[in-house]
Amino acid sequence: MEKKNVNWGELGFAYMPTDHRYGSNYKNGPWDDGALSTDPTVAISESAGVLQYAQTCFEGLKAYTTEDGHIVTFRPDLNADRLEASAKRLQMPVFPKERFIDAVEKVVAANEAWVPPYGSGATMYIRPYMFGSNAVIGVKPATEYQFRMFVTPVGPYFKGGVRPLTLRISDYDRAAPRGTGNIKAGLNYAMSLYAIVDAHEQGYDENIYLDPGTRTRIEETGGANILFVTKDGKVVTPKSNSILPSITRRSLMIVAKDYLGLEVEEREIYLTELGDMAECGLCGTAAVISPVGKIVDHGREICLPSGMNAMGPVTQKLYDTLTGIQMGRIEAPAGWIHRIK
Repeated sequence: MEKKNVNWGELGFAYMPTDHRYGSNYKNGPWDDGALSTDPTVAISESAGVLQYAQTCFEGLKAYTTEDGHIVTFRPDLNADRLEASAKRLQMPVFPKERFIDAVEKVVAANEAWVPPYGSGATMYIRPYMFGSNAVIGVKPATEYQFRMFVTPVGPYFKGGVRPLTLRISDYDRAAPRGTGNIKAGLNYAMSLYAIVDAHEQGYDENIYLDPGTRTRIEETGGANILFVTKDGKVVTPKSNSILPSITRRSLMIVAKDYLGLEVEEREIYLTELGDMAECGLCGTAAVISPVGKIVDHGREICLPSGMNAMGPVTQKLYDTLTGIQMGRIEAPAGWIHRIK
């Protein structure tokens, strides 16, 4: 199929409407059959549950053109599992896993001309989301819901592409103890908007959030999980009940152990340990891995030995191996690559 006339190499991480999207409605018990649509608008009540009480959750995954010309997605079953966990926590009906994957296949195939070509540096971002759609005025769950999914071609998540970032330790909390930090709820991201805008105005790329209980342990950033490489070459990532279980981060830990032969550990990481780290990276679907060169803790600069010019050597190997798996250059573990075309 002939590709759309898009300058793939100049894309940023922004919404570009494509030809088709998918939608299914929940009312009086079951989800309906669902269908593709060409209409990008959503019509809901002014008193819809999503507008009044933020009853919404979402996911993010990507479609890629592989080296041999196939279109694939990466571990969509885990996105379906995470959406299920989010829905249950927000008192929303679960959208069945097999239908989630079917919707991914349908919407990507219908927008094949929008999937960036191999080697362009761009990918197709897939955004599934659910929300309460009927009128609610008392504080209670909605009774009707929409599950929708759209796709859009994107470039790098951070401006300037893959370059070391400068982070700051935030004075704000991302999530409450025993709250919703471990699900992909829209309300979590709304809470982070003030902090990220302020960080950008102060010259930082992102915030690092500490545990809300003691504010002594590293948790994650506003838009991604975080991992570190110690000076003796161990890959470590924070452990907490209020961290979103990133699919990319979990995959990178397997890559580190099984492909690169590195020692890996998920554990509590204390703010006082940052000076002992050799490398740091933000990991998530949108960015894969974005290297971190500097962390600023209320004026105290912690400069990573990997520097501000390029990824550190271990981070680079992790990035190259995972993207190699996603693009078909390296053999993937069983079940990781879901072929669409």
